[in-house]
Amino acid sequence: MIRNIIFDWSGTLVDDLPAVWQATNFVLTQAGLAELSLQQFRREFCLPFHGFYDRHLPHVPMEQLEAWFHDRFRAVQDSVEPLTHAREFLAFCRARDLRTFLLSAVHRDHFAVQAAATGFREFIGHPYVGVWDKRAKIHEILDTHNLSPRETLFVGDMQHDIDTAKHGGILSCAVLTGYHSVEQLRASEPDLIVEHLGELQQLLEQHHLAIPGGQAPQQPIVTVGALIFNSLGEVLMIRTHKWSNLWGIPGGKIKFGEGSLDAVRRELKEETNLDVTDIEFALVQDCIHSKEFYRDAHFVLLNYTCCARNAEGVILNDEANDYCWVRPDAALKMDLNQPTRRLLEAVLARSRA
Repeated sequence: MIRNIIFDWSGTLVDDLPAVWQATNFVLTQAGLAELSLQQFRREFCLPFHGFYDRHLPHVPMEQLEAWFHDRFRAVQDSVEPLTHAREFLAFCRARDLRTFLLSAVHRDHFAVQAAATGFREFIGHPYVGVWDKRAKIHEILDTHNLSPRETLFVGDMQHDIDTAKHGGILSCAVLTGYHSVEQLRASEPDLIVEHLGELQQLLEQHHLAIPGGQAPQQPIVTVGALIFNSLGEVLMIRTHKWSNLWGIPGGKIKFGEGSLDAVRRELKEETNLDVTDIEFALVQDCIHSKEFYRDAHFVLLNYTCCARNAEGVILNDEANDYCWVRPDAALKMDLNQPTRRLLEAVLARSRA
């Protein structure tokens, strides 16, 4: 049973990725280097962050790098926001009398500003901030507070968080709301990977505050998804962390007692804000133990095509991080998840026939 939860801050409880990315690019340009794209930054940034600086700016003193970074970060940290489900999860911890700790590299001045703005400080029993290498601190936290390793869970979004948990002999949970991709997180072999804190809360409630031994359900999950066309013949592609940041189509699980066409309309509205017409069945697919999906699963995918009434009104929910309208043949050249590639190929083959 979990009695203690140690949180990372950045990418776990708050979304500071845009601000950190901007501040890091400011450092790079001050030193005469080119900026990194967001994808490059997420791929290369690591903790302890002096390793990142050693690779890119070994000739610049750390004091100068820190001064540039913090000056810029102070100017942009108003963009830092609470992550979806974070407040509810912290309230859940309080209601269940779970002891809460924070172990983060965030500068204490920035933490003070962000904690006050989010109201999260009242939920954190013991904050440890400004820690560059969390592995050097984890045993002190466990010993100081007499925490049982098997009753303690570290929740974070980076490989360093998972490595820190292993170093301390405690349980680990990786969330996909922050800096590192599912492939990077899998490489560190966490005990659990969740899409967000809301999923973690659901699992803890279902398993009476225990971490489930396996994440794969015992029965296949039936889902719907749709290839949405606009008036120009373009299709909507969305990108999500839970599908390894690959491009795909919107969709989700059918609710009990819900018809599949109703599920298509509901899921597309929730995920894209689009109302759709002319829904037609395209094909059914099995998706079993896909390595592209963030957890082990067996899906039965009911795929459809449809048309958007208001193609200019796309608003993504928190499940996706990017979208684009693109011609179907051009979409095949994108980094697609395999179910979407098979759907596109089938739809194009049928249109040619």
